[in-house]
Amino acid sequence: MSETNSGVQTETEVNPEAQTPRLSHGLCTRAGIKPQNEDAAIYHWPASPHLQEYLGAVAALADGVSSAEAGAQASHTATEQFVRDYYKVPDTWSVAHAGQKILASINSKLYRKSHDFPQQEKGFLCTFSALIFKSRTAHYFHIGDSRIYHLRGDNLKCLTRDHNITLAHRQQMLSRALGMDTGLQVDYGQLSLAKDDVLLITSDGVHDFIQPDLLRELLAESQLSEQETAETLVRLAEENGSDDNLSALVVKVKALPQTTLDDYSRQLTHLPFPPELEPGMVLDGYQVERELFSSQRSQLYLVRDSATGEILVIKTPSVNYEDDIHYIDRFIQEEWIGLRIRSPQVVRLHRQTRPRTALYYLMEYVQGSTLEQWITNNRFPKPAEAFRILKEIATGLQAFHDQETIHQDLRPANIMIDGDGRVKIIDFGSVYVAGSAEIFRPLEHPEALGTASYSDPHYILGHNSGIRGDIYALATIAYEMFTGELPYGEEIENCRSHADFERLRYRTASQFNPVVPIWFDRALERGCSIDLEQRYSTLTEFMRDLANPNPDYLREDPTEKGDASLFWKILCGIWVATLLAVAALFSSSG
Repeated sequence: MSETNSGVQTETEVNPEAQTPRLSHGLCTRAGIKPQNEDAAIYHWPASPHLQEYLGAVAALADGVSSAEAGAQASHTATEQFVRDYYKVPDTWSVAHAGQKILASINSKLYRKSHDFPQQEKGFLCTFSALIFKSRTAHYFHIGDSRIYHLRGDNLKCLTRDHNITLAHRQQMLSRALGMDTGLQVDYGQLSLAKDDVLLITSDGVHDFIQPDLLRELLAESQLSEQETAETLVRLAEENGSDDNLSALVVKVKALPQTTLDDYSRQLTHLPFPPELEPGMVLDGYQVERELFSSQRSQLYLVRDSATGEILVIKTPSVNYEDDIHYIDRFIQEEWIGLRIRSPQVVRLHRQTRPRTALYYLMEYVQGSTLEQWITNNRFPKPAEAFRILKEIATGLQAFHDQETIHQDLRPANIMIDGDGRVKIIDFGSVYVAGSAEIFRPLEHPEALGTASYSDPHYILGHNSGIRGDIYALATIAYEMFTGELPYGEEIENCRSHADFERLRYRTASQFNPVVPIWFDRALERGCSIDLEQRYSTLTEFMRDLANPNPDYLREDPTEKGDASLFWKILCGIWVATLLAVAALFSSSG
């Protein structure tokens, strides 16, 4: 089929408490004078309230390339797979990341189909333009010469540019299309929405045959429904001599999430804070065995599920913050984030199955000690054991990054080592989630996150450095594991400005542990560099340079002479052999 109206209603119905826009759409596509309609258009509004809030609505249009023989199949494949795959992505992913990943997959599929049967000379090529409406933002993706327009008031703007090249005799040819090449360049952008905004996606069979002024008048016409507008646009283009397939998809913003701070506070605080728990007390079927940890911000208790006998840990918020909606917002997000991270190196959160009467969440019980305690007890650890622990921390951290999630507060106190020596990252209190950050929230958290000794200085200065921030923390932890010290000393605790951090100087690890090789030390220095441009950009690259000497880091210090130089060469050889053996053993056991 050439057009799809996924979802039941023409106008979206929303829960007034949900963070979702209210939209109305119209869709029309016709073959025109051509024997076959190679356009495809789709609009989808999911039934699930969760998907509505965290993924939003999708409007997409594809125009099959007529000269490609299989253009119709390509356009239908592109629109239908885009919608299908989008609603399967982790809801922690940003829209930009999700769209790019899905389109890359579709492009590979179409390119492969074009080359699977070269004797048939079929090209699976199409243009593609899509809008994703999430919270108060429209995200758009574009490849080819279909177009996306935005009308606000009397101002009509084309958000996209045609990917065409002009040949001789003014003949135009597509320079980009889905399925054209193994690589794919996608134009991506986003637009803050306002009530009564109108968004339009058209194929060239429509916009090439309607003047912009008339297009603006039709979109602004309040007497027409969105469906009538789409049909009118197609009809006018056909009457104006369109010689191509014709498609128009219109979406109007009827309302946007307008939750006030007071409303949001009531939603968050409908569950009371639990009282201070004592051994023997029962909360929602969980009997308290003992208190494990208590601070000004939260408490951890060991509990037993009265129904199953399972031993778990319950985390409760501190009554000190009972009136602090910023704190409550973070606490609620901790559980939501933790339930989405799946890794043996990250503590597993327990999904609640019984009704809750208070604000808390549950997690697995990890018997062991913190990495902070381990560092204290292992002043100069065996390189093999320390590197194994470090690699497990990196694996757990990668599980966060795979979900478009930045930990932001990785430190030894938030890392457990269980009875078998295995690592568990246990805290989610400062995590940043790209997908969640795209959802409008009336709350902001201006305070710096994390702990100064381990957090990227850019956090303190108000800049989210993303993955590089977590690499900084991991490099700092690695430095402390091998030296018992911090790379910039205790002075970093008092830094509050650019000037303060610029005065800091990295202290070579060999000052505190003379067996640390120079290549290992230089990898640590780059990992915790204050300068973002100097710092590693991926965990993989950082861990590779720790496990395998980077040739750039093996240049000898000109001050080294004779026996000292020979000592370093021998020591480097021992470290390399040890770390490579550990890395190989770790990989085979994984």
